[in-house]
Amino acid sequence: QVQLVETGGGLVQAGGSLRLSCAASGRTFSRYAWGWFRQVPGTEREFVAAINRSGGTTYYSDSVKGRFTISRDSAKNTVYLQMNSLKPEDTAVYYCAARSGSSYDYTTAGYDAWGQGTQVTVSS
Repeated sequence: QVQLVETGGGLVQAGGSLRLSCAASGRTFSRYAWGWFRQVPGTEREFVAAINRSGGTTYYSDSVKGRFTISRDSAKNTVYLQMNSLKPEDTAVYYCAARSGSSYDYTTAGYDAWGQGTQVTVSS
């Protein structure tokens, strides 16, 4: 099974930017579609963005559309989440997830592997 490690979280002021990275182990990167989710303590994990296996189709939650961009680099076995115009309500632990198959999914149940998460804090 693929193993995922997220990096790039941190503290940023409102209006700033961060880029999260998700490094995947193994040689099976091309078999997966990918997603980013986030979670605030005491709440359910929330869908943020997803990309299909080929990288040709992306999907975003309404709350981040136009501000966040998901992408993938097969040569580096890495998935990215570029986050611009950050808001305090974007504060959460962000998780990368891998899904076997070609299409993306916006539900947590659709993913087979998860990273450990990286904290993003946006100050006002």
